Amino acid sequence: MTTSTENHLWSTEDILGQGATASVFKARTKKTSEVVAVKVFNMASYSRPYEVQMREFELLRRLNHVNIVKLLSIEEIQANPKQKVLVMEYCSGGSLLNQLEEPENAFGLPESEILIVLQCVAQGMNHLRKNGVIHRDIKPGNILRQVGEDGGSVYKLTDFGAARELEDDEKFVSIYGTEEYLHPDMYEHAVLRKPQQKAYGVTVDLWSIGVTFYHITTGSLPFIPYGGPRRNKQIMYKITTEKPNGAIAGVQKVDNGPIEWSFGLPHSCQVSEGLKMHLVPVLANILEANQEKCWEFDQFFAATMDILQRVKVHVFSLQQATAHTIYIHFYNTVSVFFEEVQAQTGIGAEMQQYLFQGHLLILEPSMKVINLPPTSAERPMFLLSRRAEKIAALPPREPETPALPSRFDIVADHAFTKNLVGVIHQFLWTTRLLHKHIDLILQGFYGYIEIVRTECNTTTHNIALVNMKLLSCLNTEETLDALTQVPVDVPISSGNMQKLRLIHEKLPVYGNSLREIQNKLQNLHLEIAKHSKTQSQDRCIQKMEVLLEKISAVHRQYRKDKHIGKLNYNDEQIHKFEKINLSVYIKKVKALFRDECLQRYQEVLAAVVTWSSVLSDIQSKLEHFSSFFLQLIGDLQMCEGEQTKVLDRALVIALQRPAGAGANDGMKNQDNMILRMKRLRDEMEKVARELQNNNQIIESLRAFNSTLVLEPNLPQQQGS
Repeated sequence: MTTSTENHLWSTEDILGQGATASVFKARTKKTSEVVAVKVFNMASYSRPYEVQMREFELLRRLNHVNIVKLLSIEEIQANPKQKVLVMEYCSGGSLLNQLEEPENAFGLPESEILIVLQCVAQGMNHLRKNGVIHRDIKPGNILRQVGEDGGSVYKLTDFGAARELEDDEKFVSIYGTEEYLHPDMYEHAVLRKPQQKAYGVTVDLWSIGVTFYHITTGSLPFIPYGGPRRNKQIMYKITTEKPNGAIAGVQKVDNGPIEWSFGLPHSCQVSEGLKMHLVPVLANILEANQEKCWEFDQFFAATMDILQRVKVHVFSLQQATAHTIYIHFYNTVSVFFEEVQAQTGIGAEMQQYLFQGHLLILEPSMKVINLPPTSAERPMFLLSRRAEKIAALPPREPETPALPSRFDIVADHAFTKNLVGVIHQFLWTTRLLHKHIDLILQGFYGYIEIVRTECNTTTHNIALVNMKLLSCLNTEETLDALTQVPVDVPISSGNMQKLRLIHEKLPVYGNSLREIQNKLQNLHLEIAKHSKTQSQDRCIQKMEVLLEKISAVHRQYRKDKHIGKLNYNDEQIHKFEKINLSVYIKKVKALFRDECLQRYQEVLAAVVTWSSVLSDIQSKLEHFSSFFLQLIGDLQMCEGEQTKVLDRALVIALQRPAGAGANDGMKNQDNMILRMKRLRDEMEKVARELQNNNQIIESLRAFNSTLVLEPNLPQQQGS
């Protein structure tokens, strides 16, 4: 059936939503064919007082904000001019409730989408408060999603049928709202039908926002009595009013059983620990039944803006095999970033080293966070600890599959498959996460090995430099010893020959150790390459996607069966056969997860322990080598200095000594010795210059050629 106003028309089959007083349809503008939404009021709406009927019209005329559904016009149905129609902008993405009903969101929306919802709802509510408006029916069904041309989301508050003007210091006594999202004081009167005892302030909207945000973050309501909120209303009220301070959820799992309180968000949701740290306190302070203790809107806006203004830095702790998201203000220094990382990983600031895109990343504590490189979950900064760290990755919790109904029941079977599809999506999400972590572990250790290899190559280079200086000193010492054979009574010897020969004997030992280290690094590289090849050939995700589609197909069939109602014999047999298939599919999903995905992940974690130990041991040895070479350099420089002093003193004595009469042979020998000493000093100076120009020996002992250094005032790069 088609209905129209003067400027718009729609089919009553294109319904977008329905409430007690109105229905919303997808419509088109007659002249331009523009898609809009029309809210058509039913006859029950006209039983309300006239001022209540007009309230929504007047409020929408005043409100004008990107996060509030825009009112385009107010019209009348042509067939019934008394029936009012609100023409509003059309939001193509449906409501938040529609999104939560999608199986892939059964355990909550992705973190990035939650942040968008948080921003949009906070900005929309801020506009309402500036205009002295209270909504009184905040819930996922009243938050619409507009999809932009780039696929991005913009969320908008809608349905202002319960809204009214109310300042911060004012109260109201009328009851509106949806009971699962209703403030306990209003719930007591509206649902339990107890006599009116309290007036309500603007903070009742904050309670509804808290329930809504818990719902979109976890996929479930925060307060659930046994049997559900609408079946056990007294326990529902008890849970919300007797909630301990700081608790954000309470569930009764057994009839007449205890309430299990939660003070944090569940592991099953797709929210990082970094965001939980900031979001949970907000939920705890707005899910407060006592209106005197609940936050005011100013506090809520300040807290949400604090979250939204933070920069996300993705960090993967390599030795611990854990991913972290650090939410930090862009104007903070890196020293604050170090503290945030320590809070999540337990690795002290002095122990933290970072790799990014295969290079060591040198972070000065005084740098600003805005100058950090842009990161993502797939391209994080790798955290290395300077000490041995234990694996901190917790074994993933296997999603709990619902029990397969044993009896033939169309309604129960449909409910089961709806729940099951969501659980299989959770299996798939967990599998993808583990697969990504394996990729990151392999990528990180490739970079780690290359850093250690570079350090090893630097040490090898330094051995060559030390050997060059040693040979120079040995050559000088031998020359000085040879000069002592000339009978000129000049003491020419530094007495270092024994010490130099001892050093000459030790150097090959260190050279052999470095070759062993290089072999170990090569073996590690080959081992990681094998894991990478296995990882590239892994088809666990694809296999699970196929099983998910098969289970989803059964769910779609069961939805049709439920709509039909009573099945004929053949359809009933097909329904039962599909239930047998479901049992097989579930077993295959679990086997894939346990025997392939989880087994593979645990194998890589075991390898991480070995790889970390080997690389840590190698770095300790290289550090010992560096200390030893520093000592050698000092000894050789001291030896070289002594040789130079001896040579200079001998030259002075030889030049100052007068030649005796008839000593022609002696003078020739003396002149020859002086010439040889001058040449020797020139050679010593030449070697010293060559060594000094060759990468500054002492400093190069500790340098990494692959180090990536960020300067303090780099401009912020996009994409973080």
